[in-house]
Amino acid sequence: MPVRKADAQWQGDLKSGKGYMSLESGAYEGQFSFKTRFEDGTGTNPEELIGAAHAGCFSMQFSAMLAEAGHTPDSVKTQAKVHFSVDGTPTIERIELITRGQVPGIEASEFEDIAAKAKQACPVSRLYQGAQIDLDAKLEN
Repeated sequence: MPVRKADAQWQGDLKSGKGYMSLESGAYEGQFSFKTRFEDGTGTNPEELIGAAHAGCFSMQFSAMLAEAGHTPDSVKTQAKVHFSVDGTPTIERIELITRGQVPGIEASEFEDIAAKAKQACPVSRLYQGAQIDLDAKLEN
């Protein structure tokens, strides 16, 4: 399997320093800073990128499992809310996965059951075992 790479560089101290992140694929490159992480600044932050990775991974895993069950989705859209606390030691407290799907011919209960299994099977979710990952799955037909 391939090894995926991302790079980050930080210059200066925490509050006045600045950083830059990029993906090996070239799909993203941009700045980050104290303000983008702890306030409202221009750029991104590690938690936002973690959320994007988790939402993308879960959406792919869920779509694959729906198709395996005979229900190829028209659409699966997932938002990841990464809860980041700065009380004491900065900590990612939990991740909420909010997914909505348009899947012809499936009952809501089966949709929710497969979503729960996909959360357990998703490689990024497995990486975060021990972390609280909440799931809200709704079928939209």
